[in-house]
Amino acid sequence: MLYQGHGSVRFVMNDGTVIYLDPYAGEGYDLPANYIFVTHQHHDHNQVELMPHAAGCRIITEKDSIRDGAYHLFNFGTFQVRAVEAYNSHHKKNECVGYVLLLDGKKVYCAGDTSTTAQMGRMSEMNLDYALLPIDGVYNMGPDEAAKCAGLIQAKKVIPVHMAPGELFDMEKAEQLDVENRLIVQPGEEIEL
Repeated sequence: MLYQGHGSVRFVMNDGTVIYLDPYAGEGYDLPANYIFVTHQHHDHNQVELMPHAAGCRIITEKDSIRDGAYHLFNFGTFQVRAVEAYNSHHKKNECVGYVLLLDGKKVYCAGDTSTTAQMGRMSEMNLDYALLPIDGVYNMGPDEAAKCAGLIQAKKVIPVHMAPGELFDMEKAEQLDVENRLIVQPGEEIEL
């Protein structure tokens, strides 16, 4: 997983499949996208033209992910993606989602722009390996609320993202997420899931 900064992430699966989530910021848009996931239509999450598109590239947005009020499970054969709730006073429930990606046997929750959701109370049952939680405290929950959400979700590792509006990263803010299983990943840093 390459953290590009802000809420932008790139995954490259073992089979070479390239997945971008919420493209907007940072570097690392050189690999052609097989799949692009967008949590909502704010400009800092939906720049789907930043990277080259592989033949047959699929772009999945919140419009594809919520159908008749139900959150969709996408099964692409080699991986799965489940849309989940994401909302707060700046993001309407029917216009924003998070995603849980099952990639090469690892479950990664990318929360998108959200505060605490009702669904988080049941997410510990998903046995998540990673949770990428926003912590800016302006358009999303702040570090204290994110820590409470981390307790509900119970992912093995919690990665703070989307920590300062208009900025790629803010180390001081990232360090305010006070959870034992915190993993700080800086823009341009790649980790093995």
